[in-house]
Amino acid sequence: MPRSARDLSIADFTYDLPDERIARHPVARREEARQLVYRDGKITEGIFRDLPERLPAGTLLIGNRTRVIHARLHFPIGEGKRPVEIFCLDPLQPVEYAMSLGAQTQVQWKCLIGGNRRWKSGVADLKVEVNGQQITLTAERGKQRGNSFDVYFSWTPEGELTFGEVLAAAGSIPLPPYLGRQTEAADQDRYQTVFAKTEGSVAAPTAGLHFTPETLAALQKRGIDWEEVTLHVGAGTFKPVSSPTLGGHEMHREYFEINLPLVDRICQQLAAGKPIVCVGTTSLRCVESLFYVANGADQPDGFNTHIGQWAAEEADFPEKTALARLERLRDLMVLSGNHELNGYTSILLSPASDIRIADGLITNFHQPNSTLLLLVAAFVGDDWKRIYDYALENDFRFLSYGDSSLLWKR
Repeated sequence: MPRSARDLSIADFTYDLPDERIARHPVARREEARQLVYRDGKITEGIFRDLPERLPAGTLLIGNRTRVIHARLHFPIGEGKRPVEIFCLDPLQPVEYAMSLGAQTQVQWKCLIGGNRRWKSGVADLKVEVNGQQITLTAERGKQRGNSFDVYFSWTPEGELTFGEVLAAAGSIPLPPYLGRQTEAADQDRYQTVFAKTEGSVAAPTAGLHFTPETLAALQKRGIDWEEVTLHVGAGTFKPVSSPTLGGHEMHREYFEINLPLVDRICQQLAAGKPIVCVGTTSLRCVESLFYVANGADQPDGFNTHIGQWAAEEADFPEKTALARLERLRDLMVLSGNHELNGYTSILLSPASDIRIADGLITNFHQPNSTLLLLVAAFVGDDWKRIYDYALENDFRFLSYGDSSLLWKR
């Protein structure tokens, strides 16, 4: 194994995924998906609804409460012309998701524009009905930044509806491109987790799609605790690694929010030596980023809320254990009076970096050549190949609407 993640060859993290193994639609009932279980080098399987019996009492499960927004908009640009597609990625002004989606006047977002060359004018209008009221949503194209654009959105009448309400009426749920189909009515429900609360994602945290209220109640009854983080999933999650080694890959960044009670709860779990299981790669990236949030300074504002791509192998702290680092973060939050933190993480987790906090991971089956597959390999080492071979040979369903796995760290 290379000593640095930069030297990892992406050719070592690929496999053949037949098109027919991609789940185009979810199973009829969320909890009826299959679940592969990997522990101590052994592979077994069952049905997702039996998850509570697979977890030891006292386990802490951490899910992602993010909610998918209707990020895909289609604006007409003239009679006889195909509409342009505007895909909202991140808010720019206001920069915080809650403020931008709650704004009642103009907002600015970073967007992808499909058909940009056909959009000769800088302004496009879209008429839509919201709660029986006719409104006009206007998009104005601004500065180009690489393959994205600044887009200014305004709507009339002004001051009555939030941008989030307008987006919900005018846009559609952005399904992953590999599903190869348009959004259907059922996706409005099935491409959200039952615990989704905080709007901001352009892709679902799909490991959580299998949970139902009944599953959550059964977990609680068994003595398994539930906590939540917020990490808004970006379109970059679908970006494959196209460079020969990881050193040539630019990792996407994603917005996260954490609070003091969560950090304190994780500290309690670590101190007790009880397992922490993350529901999905998004929850895992957020939780593992916590190791790096408290910087080396002692002042009350000593936080690092922009976690870099290589943090998992470059950071050097006097506190080496997860518990010591999280206790430091907790103490800084108490000292500063800042009990809620938000920031961005670009952390890349791979077999060349340590998983510091989590003991287990619930996740779906991921694309070849993806950073998500590298994250799985960070948990189970080279056994990811055995796991994926087993899943392919035993007709597991792959990707966002596919089956589940429960992986324990080696």
